[in-house]
Amino acid sequence: MIAGISHLALNVKDMEKSKDFYCRVLGLKKVFEINEPKTGAPWIVYLHVKDKQFVELFYDGTKDNPWEPALRGFNHVCFEVEDIQQFEKHVKAEGYALDKQPKLGIDNNWQCWLTDPDGVRVEIMQISPDSPHGKVAAGLPV
Repeated sequence: MIAGISHLALNVKDMEKSKDFYCRVLGLKKVFEINEPKTGAPWIVYLHVKDKQFVELFYDGTKDNPWEPALRGFNHVCFEVEDIQQFEKHVKAEGYALDKQPKLGIDNNWQCWLTDPDGVRVEIMQISPDSPHGKVAAGLPV
């Protein structure tokens, strides 16, 4: 049985820009790196989200993969925050812009959107106790 989501893996073009975005702006923490076993070259940087959850950043992404609504497969990643208004202030103070400002979604959760340096769509969500997500987390019927 599935115990949780372990990691999100992303190929990145510029590791320093990506680490800056995910660590300084989103608040993840770089916890370790793994080098390529055969060559010893830098391979993966691990960023800690929570508990046993990580974002893996792989070096040397070379081909753009622009998002389009009709494409199948990966759509976006969503990170939860406690206070979306505080998150918005932090992002602006760090010199980044939101693609979509905080708003109450149809699921009754607050959300905003931004894009990482490689074009990955990032949703930020503040889960409301009376949303379907909040009810499931509390063990209540939806």
